[in-house]
Amino acid sequence: MDDCRGAGGRVDLPKGKRIDPFVSEFDMGLAQPLSRSVRLNGFATCLRLEQVYWDILADMARINSCSISALLSQVDREVHLRHGGVKNFSGLVRVVCVVHSLNKGR
Repeated sequence: MDDCRGAGGRVDLPKGKRIDPFVSEFDMGLAQPLSRSVRLNGFATCLRLEQVYWDILADMARINSCSISALLSQVDREVHLRHGGVKNFSGLVRVVCVVHSLNKGR
């Protein structure tokens, strides 16, 4: 992977490649972390995710006609059954959200 750092440590994208992740309509509120209490398979816990992930989870729950807690409980059950658990559940949830978003466009 090429390093985009130019002279003086500034970030320069290669010529012809101009991808600006901060489009003019970018909503910084989506990056705001938010803690919520959820029940995972009957156990109360707190999950801290950025707002954008809570929005994606809400969409996934709506598609599946269930609550976010029910959706997360299913993710928790499946990761325990298939892989014996996971050390970073929040990270897993973020990846599940990204995969859902990528697949939604297909």
